[in-house]
Order: sequence, then structure tokens, then C-alpha cells
Amino acid sequence: MAKLLDRQADWLKSYKMSLRVAEQGRVASVGDGIAWVEGLPSAAVDDVLSFADGSRAVVFDLAAERIGAVMLHQTENLCAGTPAMLSVGQLSIPAGDQMLGRVVDPLGFPLDGRPLERGTSLQRLDVLSPPIIARDYVKEPLYSGIRILDTMIPMGKGQRQLIIGDMGLGRSSIALDTVINQRGKNVNCVYVLVAQKRSTVINTLDLLRDNGALEYTTLVVGEANALPGLVYLAPFAGAALAEGWMAQGKDTLVVYDDLTAHAETYRALSLLLRRPPGREAYPGDIFYLHSRLLERATCLSRERGGGSMTALPIVETRQGEIAAYIPTNLISITDGQIYLDQDLFASGFRPAIDIARSVSRIGGKAQHESVRREAGRMKLDYLQFLELEVFTRFGTKLDKAMEEKIHHGRALREVLKQDRLHPLPITCQMAWMIAFNERLFDKLDPADIPKALATLETKAAASEFTLDDPREQWVKAVEGWLAEWLPKEDAKPEAGQAA
Repeated sequence: MAKLLDRQADWLKSYKMSLRVAEQGRVASVGDGIAWVEGLPSAAVDDVLSFADGSRAVVFDLAAERIGAVMLHQTENLCAGTPAMLSVGQLSIPAGDQMLGRVVDPLGFPLDGRPLERGTSLQRLDVLSPPIIARDYVKEPLYSGIRILDTMIPMGKGQRQLIIGDMGLGRSSIALDTVINQRGKNVNCVYVLVAQKRSTVINTLDLLRDNGALEYTTLVVGEANALPGLVYLAPFAGAALAEGWMAQGKDTLVVYDDLTAHAETYRALSLLLRRPPGREAYPGDIFYLHSRLLERATCLSRERGGGSMTALPIVETRQGEIAAYIPTNLISITDGQIYLDQDLFASGFRPAIDIARSVSRIGGKAQHESVRREAGRMKLDYLQFLELEVFTRFGTKLDKAMEEKIHHGRALREVLKQDRLHPLPITCQMAWMIAFNERLFDKLDPADIPKALATLETKAAASEFTLDDPREQWVKAVEGWLAEWLPKEDAKPEAGQAA
């Protein structure tokens, strides 16, 4: 108490009477999540406005006579004539380990009914991406646990990999599998839900909790019934959370689900602010908006702590049209794309990833040497198999070599099928790749491949093998693990057992 009185006395001694000038504007009109404010000549874009009734907004547009502001919180008492003032500081969100396991809105207010701990640091929502000199090469793999991705379309920490496809093809499932697969890998995850229904939010939350992923994940939610301003800020809030951990030298993963809804929200706000529309009625700066967001994902140099932020943006197509405005924008911004196809989904090939249209431009450089060696020409061989298979539909007679290639490709297609919410460790991926390259699956009936694959992966997950073990030991072990499924003359005992 005495120290408090001393501080107050010191403050009184240093206090000086002076003239203070403060700006005050007033609301000219408000509606549809937009407020037009007169006055406040010092206001700048992204400044925060406070209204006398307790509402808040962020400056979004500057005109000669008035300011266009996007509402972040609006009370029923906000109306024309309400006084408006500039607030100190810019938009920020609490960051740090206290946010793990939490569900928050884009401004950091909890949506899970629990209060935030005090002492949480603040991270600005919109900042410049790290300069080139602060970045490093993508050199470490980020495993999704999905067979087809970790082998043929690999991702690296610090990469921006787009997930693209029609609604209902499993885009969010791929992202959730990737988040779940980060359990025990020291990767903090942020899952951003943009303009999603509350039932979708609850379902995502339950899936993460049931699979033990919520303890290292933060959900940033901009609900469909929230103010458009909050929905617009959701991806930037997710990036800010991840940047806080990246600055501490940690690896992070951000999922933006999805940026199509984000672009539509931004288009609605821009049209309400009377900005001139461009292609498909989107404003001309929509490309800059998403590039500014996704460029924040990177791998920092060792001098900057060595942290990384990997981004998995999701975008929706209509009837597989990837030449639409927003998909083409995001394809050009990101380092690769995972394309989901309607015909593959209908045929039962799931995840319905079209290998011919999917690519990872830099992830292959981050693959472990053993995985890269086994994956090798697998993607090219599979594409060649798809071309050869077309001829079999016309009853074309093939020679023995061609028949073996087609049988080999069909075995790979069965192996690549995988149930959702069932990510696999990389040792399991190594086991099936060796089995495939040694043509062990070719000796099995196609109907037995899923069961044999499950046996193989169960034993590989329980083993102590690593990617650094010699390939000869892997081959011997894999042949033993599949012994019960192989023909008797090809079966070999498991490693450590007598013949």
C-alpha cells in the first residue's frame, strides 16, 4: 500500500497542466455490418474505432467526406449520430501456449466458456511477411499420415499447399488428418473456420478432441452468423497465432477452411463500401489480400530462431472448374495443390486425390532420403498405368509385360485407398512402399490387399525400425510381416524367427 501511495505521489509531482486535443466523429449511417463515420480526419486504414454505445469497428475505406468502417462488435443502440473516437493501438489477438486447446473468435475472445489466462502476449493480426533474408529453405518434412500424400505429393515445413476440390469430396478430412498426425511431433496447429455453420464447428471440435489433437490445436472461429468483419479477420487471426509460436522457434501448421468463403465475405464488404467490382464482382485487390496472408507462411533462418509456419488453405471449386478466379489466384500463390476429383470419389477411390493434377513443387526436397528413394518413379509409373488401363476397356490383347504393369498398378491403387481419420506414421509408409517395390502385393488377390496392408502396418507401427535402418533389414522384416498372406513358396519368417 505504501509503494502504491509513493507511485501516486510521484505521478502527481510530474503531472503538468496542458491542452489536450482529441478528435470525435459521429455515425452518419450504419447497416449490413458497415458504419459510415463523419469527422476523424486523422483516421487511417486498419485503425480501430470506438463508439459511445460500446460498439467497435475497424477503418476499411477512406473517402473525402467520411470513413467506411467494418463493424467488429455492434450493440442495438448504435445509430446515426452516435459519437465515434479513435482507439489506441491496432487489432491484435492473445498469443502463446495459453491458447492451445482453446476455441476463440478472431479477436481472441473465448467461445468455449472458459476465461483466458492473464499475462498472455498480444500478436498483431495484420503484419508484413518475413523478408527473404530472414527465410530459409524448406528442408524438413511435414507428414500428413496419408499414403498418397507422404509419398507422391509430399509437404515440407514452411510450405503453402493448397487443397482444392468440390464440396463434399473430403477437403476438410485431409486437413484434419494432417492435424491429427502431428500428435507427438512438437507442431502447434491452428485450425481456422471461416463462415462455417455452428454444427460444423462443433463437429470439428469433437473430432479433434476425440483424436487427442485438441491439446496442441487452437480453433479460430468466424461463424456464418457473425458480423462480416469478424469473418474477414479470421484467417489473419490464425496466421497471427502461428506467427507468435514461429517467432519462438517452434513449428506450426495453419489450416484455412476455407478461403472461398473468405473471398466471398471480402467481396460483400467491398461492394457495401462501394468499391468498384472486377472479375466475378470481386474487388481488384483480392489477389493481394490472399497473397499477403499466405506469404506469412515460411521457414525462418537459424538466426531468426528456425521456426516454421506451414499453411494448408482450402478452396472450393464448382463442378471441378479450377479455372475460376479464386482457385487460379490461390494456385499461383501456393507451392502446390492437392486436387480432389468427383469421378474418383464416386468410384470409391478415397481420398479422391487426382495424382495427375496434384503437385508439390518443393516438398520433395524435404523428404527423407529413404522415402524419396522408395517413392522414386512411383507417381510416374502410376500415371502410365492409368493410360495403359484405358486400352483394357476395349478388350485389347496385351502382352505379358503389359499385363504385369497393369496388375502392378492396380495393386498400387488398392494400397493408396485409405479411410478418413486414420493417419499413419511414416514407418508404416516405408513398410508398404518396400512391399510394393518388391512386388509382394502383386502376389496377392486384390481382395486380400486391404487386410494384408492392415497387418503390415500394424506390425510396422509396433516395430523399432526407423527410416535410417538399412534397406536390406527392412525388406527382410516386411517379407516376414506379410508371410501369412504370401503364397507358401514365397513366404519368409519374420525377422528374429527361425525359418
